[in-house]
Formats: sequence, C-alpha cells, structure tokens
Amino acid sequence: MPKRPEPRSRFLLVICVMVLLALVGAQSFLSRAGAQKQEEKKVETTTNASPATSPAATTKPSAEELKKKLTPQQYHVTQECGTEPPFNNAYWNNHAAGIYVDIVTGEPLFTSLDKFDSGSGWPSFTKPIAKEKVLEKSDRTLGMDRTEVRGAKSEAHLGHVFDDGPGPNGLRYCVNSAALRFVPVEKLKEEGYGQFLPLFEGKK
Repeated sequence: MPKRPEPRSRFLLVICVMVLLALVGAQSFLSRAGAQKQEEKKVETTTNASPATSPAATTKPSAEELKKKLTPQQYHVTQECGTEPPFNNAYWNNHAAGIYVDIVTGEPLFTSLDKFDSGSGWPSFTKPIAKEKVLEKSDRTLGMDRTEVRGAKSEAHLGHVFDDGPGPNGLRYCVNSAALRFVPVEKLKEEGYGQFLPLFEGKK
C-alpha cells in the first residue's frame, strides 16, 4: 500500500494551494482593474476631444493643410495678403441675418447686425463681433498708410479698417469675402454658435 503523506507534508501542500489560489485571484483582479482603467481613459479621451471639434476651438492649420482646405483665392487673400475683386465676391451684397466667421479657424468675427452697404463692393462692418477677435496692424504697402485687419487667432489677412464709416465710431471694416464664412441664424445652434442667438432675438 502507498505510504500516507505525513501531516506536515499535507500542511505544506494546503499552504501551496492557498498561495496559488491567492495569486490567481490577484491576477484576475488586476486584469479587471486594468480593463476598467482603459475604459475610463477611453471615455475621458472622447469627452475631452469634443471641444476640439467645436468651430471656435481649432488652431491655425499648417500651410500644407491650408492649401488643401482653402480655395486658391481664399489662400491668396488670407495667407498672402491678397485682395479679391469688388462686386464679384460671395458676401458684398449678402443681407441675410447671421454671423461671419474666420475661414481658417471658424472664430466668430462679425455679425450681419453691424454690416452695411458701403458702396465699395466688399463686405463692410462698423465693428467686429468683439474687439479681441481681430488684430490691427500698420500697413504701408502700395504707397498708402492703412490699418490692416487680421484674425486674432488665425492671423489671417481679413482686409483693412478705415475711418469713413457710419455709426458713433465712424469705422468701416472692409473685409474680403474670401476670408469669411457666413453662418445664417437658423444654423447657429447646429454649427456650435448658439451663444450668439440672443443677438438676433426680436430682429427682423
């Protein structure tokens, strides 16, 4: 008959089995914890990514990206300080209600409430949607002393500002249509600009 294991041997065997079970349990727990952490990280990444898709949160793309994103005229105007022809551009005669955003970054720049017919053939505004949305720089090209207007975030060339406009400030922001994208009132919320809807309440 086989020899029965001594009590001490049985005790050691039980200890080994318990240690093995503990190790298996610990590994299972760590695997579940790791999977949960990965899931939480994935959710967090998705949540944090949403503001980056909002129209005004984008940063200025590279020159190569801009060449793919913009039309040749839009690129020439915004990146090379070009000027589109008057009376032959998208918004010079646009009378719809809405806002005009930077073609490069989507940053809100002007509203239809401040747009007026200057007779110049380019979209003209009495003021930007907010002063900090634009930059003004001295421009002495073409033998003239003018003030250039650029997008604050994109640094894209928008046009020029003159002191012959209507209103209390007497300013005329003469802007190239190629530097802008128009978002009508009915699409403000859909495109992420819902905060500007109150500007148009009660307006015809």
